[in-house]
Amino acid sequence: MPTTFDSIRLDVQASAPLWRQLYLQLDELIMSGKLRSGDSLPPERDMAEKLGVSRSTVKRSYDELRHAQRLGGRGRAGSVVRAPRRHGQASGPLRGVAEELQERGHQPSSRVLRVETVCDERVAAIFHRPSTARLLYVERVRSGDGQPMVLERVWYDLTMAPQMVGWDGSGPAYERLRQAMKLDLGSAEQSLQAMLSSMDDAQALGLDGTQPQPFMMLKRLTHAANGVPVEYMEASFRGDTYVYRMNLMP
Repeated sequence: MPTTFDSIRLDVQASAPLWRQLYLQLDELIMSGKLRSGDSLPPERDMAEKLGVSRSTVKRSYDELRHAQRLGGRGRAGSVVRAPRRHGQASGPLRGVAEELQERGHQPSSRVLRVETVCDERVAAIFHRPSTARLLYVERVRSGDGQPMVLERVWYDLTMAPQMVGWDGSGPAYERLRQAMKLDLGSAEQSLQAMLSSMDDAQALGLDGTQPQPFMMLKRLTHAANGVPVEYMEASFRGDTYVYRMNLMP
């Protein structure tokens, strides 16, 4: 099996189910260019044996990648990658999702689904921490004018921000980081990509979960002023409620 897949790590103790961990890591390999259009993923049975998981786990991940149009048809060599076109870069102010909704003219509100301390090997690697590092995981539905619009999953590095342990997920996270913890925030790396939802995510936002729905996935890694990453977010915006606008100058 190609060494590209040796970086995949699944953690049974993580907050996300195994199929979603695999889905996100394969998606990251595709979006980063490590897997290119025309490359093949290993057959489901081979990938399951390599990772020590059930074939149904791999199948669910592959199916979700097909829904997101990251994979094409199947073949004896496996499923064929369909990588999206690369995009340019833009810059802007650091804002939370609630501020983003408010700026677009909506009255924001939140419903907290989960708040727990977890160990997640995939996210720990993003923070450059060991797999056993403790992270605060917060999952919220963000609504605009009472309509669910965003499913937000956020992890905080408790090594860098230990006072986040007592947070219940309500209120602005950036304000808590700045005021309660006296932590100065610096820059953030953010990407925005079109995708099709998983069944679970569609249902969480009140949509028909029997069919994939158009979503916009926002991924953001926020750093403290000293350059150390402190927050990682994956936010799924409903495609029927989210419009991306920008001004172009000559």
